[in-house]
Formats: sequence, C-alpha cells, structure tokens
Amino acid sequence: MTSTSESQQQSQPVSSAAIVAHGRVDVNDAVERVRAVAESAGVTVVEEPRDAELAVALGGDGTILRTLAHLLGSGVPVIGVNFGRVGFLASISPADLEDGLQRVFAGEYKVDELPTLEVALGGETHVAVNDVVATSSTLGRMVELGWSIGGEDLGVVPCDGMICATPSGSTAYNLSNGGPVLVRGLDAMSITFIAPHSLHARPMVVPRGRTLTIRNQTADVACALLVDGHHTAEIAPGAAADVYLCEARTLLATLPETSFFRRYRETFAS
Repeated sequence: MTSTSESQQQSQPVSSAAIVAHGRVDVNDAVERVRAVAESAGVTVVEEPRDAELAVALGGDGTILRTLAHLLGSGVPVIGVNFGRVGFLASISPADLEDGLQRVFAGEYKVDELPTLEVALGGETHVAVNDVVATSSTLGRMVELGWSIGGEDLGVVPCDGMICATPSGSTAYNLSNGGPVLVRGLDAMSITFIAPHSLHARPMVVPRGRTLTIRNQTADVACALLVDGHHTAEIAPGAAADVYLCEARTLLATLPETSFFRRYRETFAS
C-alpha cells in the first residue's frame, strides 16, 4: 500500500481545444489571444469542452475547479491561465500565455490525476472536486458535530463546522482555517474543524478506504452541507452524512516545470 497515488498521463500534441472563461472577469482579449495561438498551431477550437482534447481555463482557481468538475469522467484535462487573485492551480501567467500555450499545444505538458470526494446523505450522493463543508445553517449559532472514521467514534465537537478537503481543495478554505496542506500526489482527504470550542480538536489526514461520518448532534439547528461552495443539502438534527474518497479523478494539466512546490512557494511563501 502506498500513500501516494497521483499518476501522470502521457501527453501528446493537441489537435482540438476548448476555452472556458470566468463569467465575471473580462477576459475577451485573452480569449482572442488563445484563439490566435490555436490557429497558428493548427489546433481547432471547439465550443463544448467535452468534445476537446484539452480545455484552457481563463480565470482563477474557482474557474479551474469548476471546469475540472464539469469535465469529471470525460478524460479531458484542464490547463489554467491565471486571471484570478491566487491561481494556485494555474500553470500559465497572462504575460506568458502565448509561449505557454504554444508549448502545451505542441504536447509539452503533464497531466496529474487528482482524487475527489463523494458525500452521501439521505440516499443521494454528490461529488466534490474541492471540498465538502458542514456548517451551521443559522448564522452565529454553534453546532455540535459527532464524527467517526471507519466506524470508530471520535466524540462530539462544538464548533462552527467541519471542512473535508481533497489535495486540490486543501489550499483553499481548509488552509485559511489552519488545516493541513496535502501535497499533490497524496490519495487522502483532510478534516479540519472550523472554530472548534475544544483544545483537542485537531486537523486530521485520512487515507482512501476510510469513511468519515458527520452526525449533527445539535438539538435545534440544522447543518448546511456545501459541496464545492454550493449549498447542496441540510443535515437535520440527529441525521448524518458520509464523506469518502471516490473513484472519479480530475485531470489537471500543467507545464513540466510548474511543480506543486514551486507554485506553493510562489503563491504562499512570497
């Protein structure tokens, strides 16, 4: 058994690509620049990302994550050009768009397969690329969350909520709440409490094959269940949700030199 299961697909020259742009950021000029590079490289630009060999996401991490989620199960990798604030998942800066995409279209890129989460509640399941969050549905009200892993009870924690993150999502909301950064390649999820009223509630990293059960032990407050930032369901008092690593994986394309540690240093350590 290994703690890392990140695999890299063999890259090859691209013959068709799709452009996905952030809806609230003006990237019209960037779209035209991508089209110009594609034309010079003999790459056909298609409208539907699932019909492409590669998707080019123009925006920040949110745009890249939404594109990864949309293309889950399609076999189409996503490469990001950062037009956002952080852009940790992006591989190309706006200034290097032409040079970077010329290399990518020529086949000079790598594709990392990254794990996702599945949450089961009330007979329904939802897949998260980034994170699953259980939090109080009433602003300002603390909740009491019972939790167990692999069927083993770990007690009840009064808190504002809990974050379950993939390696991709560990550098987002999880990081801002003091959670652990999961290096790209770990086949695991992180569990971090939000503002716990306890000296013993510490972040935990859980490997594949262990299910986290979150039980709402609060008598009169429901827990909102957010999947990749979207309010998806509520955990009623006394009810429970299961979170675990699922089989589906996202495909993140990067330039060969854009390693996890280089982006970490550039984004968070400078």
